[in-house]
Amino acid sequence: AAPAVLALLALLALMTVPVQAAQAPLQRRIVRELLEHFHGRGHVQHLFQERSVEGVEEREDASGTFVRLRLNLAQTNCPKRAPKRQNCRVVETKRRPACVACFKFDHGDVPKVLDKYYNCGPSHHLAVKEIKQRDEAECQAVEAAGRATDALYLPGMFAFARGLPD
Repeated sequence: AAPAVLALLALLALMTVPVQAAQAPLQRRIVRELLEHFHGRGHVQHLFQERSVEGVEEREDASGTFVRLRLNLAQTNCPKRAPKRQNCRVVETKRRPACVACFKFDHGDVPKVLDKYYNCGPSHHLAVKEIKQRDEAECQAVEAAGRATDALYLPGMFAFARGLPD
């Protein structure tokens, strides 16, 4: 009976691990940037915190790593300008926006963002067909960032690639 209890306790401990601990470094970076962007919007008056991350896709190719995810947020009782953010509680009856994010990172030791797209809005707003189609098109463009193209060279294409001589 003791091994069964220990196994149950271990399972419960794993289930209560914070979402952030289970996320890959690039995913945590995206979540941080999305929260900063969301809190930077003028109409946002309260702090929001991560409720869940869903539908994570991470693919590597020769040009870098593409990450797509959906971040669900929850409004807290703390004002956006609050000096202490540790004691914020989720307000259950308030807004629960969702963000779709697509980022492309290079293969550097500290991955640099090659391209990104995100869209945050009410959960039901992101379910609208036209918005889903736009999000999908934008994410495909982000995923293609950094890939070598077989496009023709057009005169003037790289005219501003070099600076003026010293």
